[in-house]
Amino acid sequence: MIKNTFLVLENVGLKKEKSIWQQGIDDWNDFLAVDRIKGISRKAKIYYDKRLAEAKRKLYAEDIGYFYSNLPMSEHWRLYSYFKEQALFIDIEFSSIKKGYPTVISLYDGDDVKTMIRGINMDKNLLEKELNKAKLLVSFNGSVFDIPFLERYFKIKVQIPHFDLRFALNRMGYSGSLKGIEKEFGIKRNNIYVENLGSGDPLLLWKTFLATCDDYYLNLLVEYNQEDVINLKMIADKIVEMLELHYKSITMCNSNHDQKSPVLYG
Repeated sequence: MIKNTFLVLENVGLKKEKSIWQQGIDDWNDFLAVDRIKGISRKAKIYYDKRLAEAKRKLYAEDIGYFYSNLPMSEHWRLYSYFKEQALFIDIEFSSIKKGYPTVISLYDGDDVKTMIRGINMDKNLLEKELNKAKLLVSFNGSVFDIPFLERYFKIKVQIPHFDLRFALNRMGYSGSLKGIEKEFGIKRNNIYVENLGSGDPLLLWKTFLATCDDYYLNLLVEYNQEDVINLKMIADKIVEMLELHYKSITMCNSNHDQKSPVLYG
């Protein structure tokens, strides 16, 4: 989807991007191949050609900072298909929302889960190292909570494109908690107790572990958190497929409605 994206161009929003698509200009190569595009001046077209050529170079060089700076955060999901193998799924548990601390942080690269536990292996430098390996972060509500929370607590700055599933799901008509979304997508958890945990129970598990020093409760908390990040990938795969089909339908509906050739100028 990223190669079909024209939002990296100045003054091109969703409406103008849709207009470009509906003229039969599906991707960057199509844009560069024509001399004129309706709604874009000759001068702007020359400038945009240079910008898209730069975007192609940045993409092939995997310069993710370019897209972090030039693509609206709400559209970072468009990077997922291209950088799927270099995406990092992240979720944290915490002691309290306002002035708490992270208790468990799980990071999933699509193959392995790495979990940091407070008092055992939670380390700022290790966290930054793992984050900096990623080309794309994927979370559920992480742009609102997880990442700002980690930035404040560890005093770090995370400047990686961030695909927040919560908002992508909202766009396609889904709402509610991650556990509710999992059920709608038919995703089941391994442990019955973990599957039925509510939003407050991870904190209860941590408090019980501290009070009893019983690893049983810590292991349940870790399992809960690890399943969060593993399930994020399954949801991301499905919602991106849905979003891409939705955006493809924009041009398909236009071509079905008007059987004439695309409106190109040159």
